[in-house]
Amino acid sequence: MVAMRSARRAARRKPAGARRAGKKGSPARQAAGRGKAKAARRWSQRVTEHSDALDLQADIFKSGSAAEIAASLKRSALHSRRRKGTPFQSAMSMLNFYINRAGRQLPKARRATLEQAKRKLREAFGRPA
Repeated sequence: MVAMRSARRAARRKPAGARRAGKKGSPARQAAGRGKAKAARRWSQRVTEHSDALDLQADIFKSGSAAEIAASLKRSALHSRRRKGTPFQSAMSMLNFYINRAGRQLPKARRATLEQAKRKLREAFGRPA
């Protein structure tokens, strides 16, 4: 009876090559990851196009000045009627969303400028650093 049970188990077992197919780095796993990234890209694009967060100045995040970015975000947050939280929360949320959406593609110098803009934004709203 025990021999019969182990024979059934062996018959159900996948071949050694098939078991390795799900490991990290396999083509099947990489294809699954690509699908998630594509869906995430569409999700964030939809948020930026249709969000009720803020009416931002065009291309403000491309500005080279942290103070200019912070001032524009503050102005947009204070004048927007489409926000749900406080003006500070909305402005900081948009800045964080932009940084997180850019991810690893954001150059270090650009990230440093945007992190500086966060500090300037806190100062502009009288928040502690």
